[in-house]
Amino acid sequence: MKTFSKKPKTDPNDKQSLSQKEEFKLQEDNVVQTLNFAIAAINITKDIVPINLAKGILGTIANVLNIVQNKSDFLAIAYKCEAITRALARATDGATDDGLRGTLGDALSELNLSVNRIYSEVASKKELKWWQRLFSVTIDRDQISGWEKDLDRILVLFNTEVITGMAIGMKKLALGLNGNANANVNVLKFRPMVPPSRPSMFYGRGMGKSSLAKAILNEPPITEKFGDRRFFVTYDGLDPSSMTFETFMTRLAEALGTVVTGSDSMHQISAFLRSASALVVLDNAETFEEASGSPGLQKIPPAITEIANIPGVILILTSRSRRNAPDVAWLTKDVPPLDLNSAQAVFFRIYGGASRSHAEGEIECLLEALEFHPLSITILANAAQQNSWSPAMLLKRWNDRRSKLLDRGKGKLQSLSFTMQLSLSSPSIQDLGENGLRALTVIASLPQGLNDDLASDLLPSVPQIDNICDVLCTQSLIYRQGCFVKMLAPIRHYVQDSLPPPDPICLRDIRAFYYGAVRRCSLQRDNLADVIISDHLNIEHMVVFDLTRGLCRVLEVFVDSSTWKLKAHCLFSLGSLCGFLTQVTGSMRAFEAAEALYISAGNHEQMAQCVVRRADNYRSQGHFTQSQHVLENLQRSDSWERLTNEIQAGICYFLDRSRMYAFTASADGLFVKSMNNPTWGLLSKISHWRAKLYHGGDIAQVKIHLEDLLQCTSAGNYGGYQNALQGLAEVAYREGRLSESMDILNTIVELVEGKYLQKVFLVNVWKAVIASDQGNYDLARELIHKSSGPIESLTLHDARSFLYRIYHAGQVELAAGQYHRAESYFACTIEGCDMQGDIRFKTFSLRGLGEVALARDNLNLAKQRFAETQSLCAETGVPPRNLYSCALFCALPERFEGWMLFLEGRLPFANDRVM
Repeated sequence: MKTFSKKPKTDPNDKQSLSQKEEFKLQEDNVVQTLNFAIAAINITKDIVPINLAKGILGTIANVLNIVQNKSDFLAIAYKCEAITRALARATDGATDDGLRGTLGDALSELNLSVNRIYSEVASKKELKWWQRLFSVTIDRDQISGWEKDLDRILVLFNTEVITGMAIGMKKLALGLNGNANANVNVLKFRPMVPPSRPSMFYGRGMGKSSLAKAILNEPPITEKFGDRRFFVTYDGLDPSSMTFETFMTRLAEALGTVVTGSDSMHQISAFLRSASALVVLDNAETFEEASGSPGLQKIPPAITEIANIPGVILILTSRSRRNAPDVAWLTKDVPPLDLNSAQAVFFRIYGGASRSHAEGEIECLLEALEFHPLSITILANAAQQNSWSPAMLLKRWNDRRSKLLDRGKGKLQSLSFTMQLSLSSPSIQDLGENGLRALTVIASLPQGLNDDLASDLLPSVPQIDNICDVLCTQSLIYRQGCFVKMLAPIRHYVQDSLPPPDPICLRDIRAFYYGAVRRCSLQRDNLADVIISDHLNIEHMVVFDLTRGLCRVLEVFVDSSTWKLKAHCLFSLGSLCGFLTQVTGSMRAFEAAEALYISAGNHEQMAQCVVRRADNYRSQGHFTQSQHVLENLQRSDSWERLTNEIQAGICYFLDRSRMYAFTASADGLFVKSMNNPTWGLLSKISHWRAKLYHGGDIAQVKIHLEDLLQCTSAGNYGGYQNALQGLAEVAYREGRLSESMDILNTIVELVEGKYLQKVFLVNVWKAVIASDQGNYDLARELIHKSSGPIESLTLHDARSFLYRIYHAGQVELAAGQYHRAESYFACTIEGCDMQGDIRFKTFSLRGLGEVALARDNLNLAKQRFAETQSLCAETGVPPRNLYSCALFCALPERFEGWMLFLEGRLPFANDRVM
């Protein structure tokens, strides 16, 4: 899409550059957070695995990630490291250092060598004193890719399941068509007289399929093995609509150097191929795969099948399409884009306008923009060479003209437009009609591509969108990656530049679905939350598009809206999105900006929603005083009287939540103002009695009223019912009736399981605390481990859940007397809190570290930790003596009394050295 600026004098390229920088900054922040949590998870696993060698390996991996933690290039390495962490935890469970013989010992030794080599190479680069922010340029992607492959190879050693498959490198293929190393070409070892051979199909668009096939044909070992029995049959330049079986056979016979006569041409060609081993390439197979003009075409697939089944014949097809003869056990291979080094080599082999050493930086940016697409690289290199463009001039031409620069002549080797038009005119694409082009333009407009699982929800106005995506994928116009269908950059640029813009109805549908998901989604991890997590870049793109360029189109979604109101709607959605992704600072900024716009637009009710969201963000991070101030200021504002009774009641409810945590109001008065409101009444009554519990009220009265309120909740009121049950579980826990508390928590799990996964997670963690209090530490550890998988917790949305899980794990280990583990968990929680700005769990964890220090008789360190805890209590607004009053399951066992001794001034002095 083109970028429009509200300031005519501003260069649109500058605007676009700014947008790209902001997007890059957002992606970089996500990378930092993901890598930091990966490091945290690895450090935790390191403390748990029983094998010293495995501990050392994990420590080295964490060191690698610590060095490179702000670079997106290393995310793939991070994911491999996560996989290793899981594998080591699984493989070493129950093992000992004395038993490291056989497969496990060998695998650990190989892994140790690899990770140490990687660490050595990474560390050596850092020692060159390059700035850390420029570190990614000192290790190229090929080296990183090599590390990935090395780690992949070793991960296989830890697999407990048999992995079958075949991936034969070109050199292995050339040296006898045997072996099974990881590489780029998939074919089967030639075994004479063992039918059938396993033919291969190379897929891709502009990826150099034909060149790859020719390279295979001309490898010296291939020429030695097959001699003059190497055949390259091209079907390029033929019109699929006029293709016939006779044309197919004639081309094949000509390439084989034979003459076929009569009607039984297939028998004659088959006899020729059976006479000796042969390697046959059918190039541009999409020509006959897409053909539809002749009734004899149905003979082609059986003919290919017959050739493929001839003993001693290796058959390779190259095709843009994914159709193939159905009765052949094909080995298929998508020819991937080039790696960086290969792409540069291709470019500079053609372009001589500057030396590679002097122009690599500028050309690298261009190659990345092309996503290392071979045809596009070749076309641009020829254009730069023919026009004597400098690398800087070429980059400028590309930024100005994009896909137009990829049309340098006629024919598919000189023009991306030519090959695209061939594809778009193919019968299968033509059969899709207008809807095929509508889908294509939409996919090109979305930065993540189209979510395949949600395609029909996102594009209800495009009939049979799933089938359309299948056809586009078959034609290699798009490709599947994860749950998305995507488009290579050169193809995307062509679609954006040469086809009509995305259909407004389609954009309206996508916008309505995404905005609706953001608005309706609660903090519980339901299906809508999953949509927001998976598609968050697309959602951000839609919001930014609406804010900067698409306001006129938003009118179709938001009726009777001013420009201010429209922008505010966009910012509100962005704030909600950031909240789901645990980007709390960004969320509050978006809500604050939306709040100002809503005031300007005179929409006081929606403005109040922004204020409530900001206040609740403060509360969720433990900033209770700030949360109160925000809501109290709203109550004192001119807007207050313009709000409905329901909205006022909701604001009073959220204000009292913060007052409850900060003990700035008596429990008798908490939640009273919202009790009589139909929407907030039941929840307020439950919260009132829970506040009584937290503030030291009569437990018997609390229990009676909560049981009465439980009977008042309707069958479908999950929120009210589970809220009352949680209060009763806390009552039982406070009174020491641990088994009863556990039973109530199990009831909550049964109630919300499959509906609110976040709540299930929290309740299972609380159950672990109860199990720990009962002395069953193994069960407690198991419950925490099962509450959320170690890698799932690294996703952005689950970052807060990660804090909860790790803190409670430290809580359990402290109770079990495992002080080293507890210390690691608490320290990890503090690191996570610093990343997220969560001071509440940081306060809990600092207190935990103080108890650990005291248990080790390090009084000075204990006092230091307790003093830091006290300081944070002042920041949160929570009285130090009430640190856990509203978080009963977060409290440490009463036998750890260092904190109370510190507050009472009874912690003895000591001359211990602070560690």
